[in-house]
Amino acid sequence: MDLFLPELSSADAQTHLGPVVTPDASDGKLAHLDGLNLSRAWMLEGILTGLPKDDSRTLALHSLAERHRDVGLAAVTGKHYAGSHWLASFAVYLLTRRGVESSLHE
Repeated sequence: MDLFLPELSSADAQTHLGPVVTPDASDGKLAHLDGLNLSRAWMLEGILTGLPKDDSRTLALHSLAERHRDVGLAAVTGKHYAGSHWLASFAVYLLTRRGVESSLHE
């Protein structure tokens, strides 16, 4: 990860890697951005389980995961069919940590 994301803790990286905003949740194509946020949160939590507890990237990754989680879960409503009929399944995977192993270093 050092080669891929060398400046992970920088403010720039936190901005560029942050959650995406869905400009129109009623648009079936744009609603996929909400799913992206949920998927990213889930994936980031998975990455965190593979890092040593004292890894310097843990705080930055945890912050990113939490921000994606908050934005993604806020989109899981019944308001627009474009996302509501499938976003809940992504939310369940995230909230149950399905496929995410317990920390390898516990």
